[in-house]
Amino acid sequence: MIAVLDYGVGNVSSIINMFKKIGVPAIPTNDIAEIEKADKLVLPGVGSFDAGMNKLNSSGMVEAIKNHALNEHKPLLGICLGMQMLGRKSEEGNESGLGLIPFDNKRFEIDGIPQLKVPHMGWDITINNIKDDPLVECLTPLQRYYFVHSYHAVCDSEENVLMRCDYGYSFAAAVKKGNIYGVQFHPEKSHKFGMELLSNFARRV
Repeated sequence: MIAVLDYGVGNVSSIINMFKKIGVPAIPTNDIAEIEKADKLVLPGVGSFDAGMNKLNSSGMVEAIKNHALNEHKPLLGICLGMQMLGRKSEEGNESGLGLIPFDNKRFEIDGIPQLKVPHMGWDITINNIKDDPLVECLTPLQRYYFVHSYHAVCDSEENVLMRCDYGYSFAAAVKKGNIYGVQFHPEKSHKFGMELLSNFARRV
């Protein structure tokens, strides 16, 4: 069973509906017992970094998430702000992130490129063959995903970068450390491309 963490921040119902479309059982939950029983977790998120971390910390789920990922070594997928919160911190705020993957979040620096605006919003092509991984196996070439973000992950090591995208410069569109994954885009808004990726998370990871 896949548990989609419902802590008041994120497109939980859209993610559940996407899993339904690909025939994968998934439940929204903020119940610690259900989180502990889950085979895989999805951490969604929209909005600002501090607001998301404050909501997550007050939910009481942080220790269950860390136990799932670090002690049980079960798969965890962060989406959009959920990915950013997997890191240590963000220039957007002062709260500490979960610290599960070694990266910090930086604001886009695209001054002097008038055709580009912050936030990076809309459909963009993501390079998905940075390295071999079950999450990106057998995907349609030239994957296109829907992005909405002003900040992006800057990893300490390239080994934690799984996918890249270009918006004025190359940035990490997906990150990974062992069983812990994050995608900056919204697979639940990315039609068939998002369905393929979520299917890989459910069936291959």
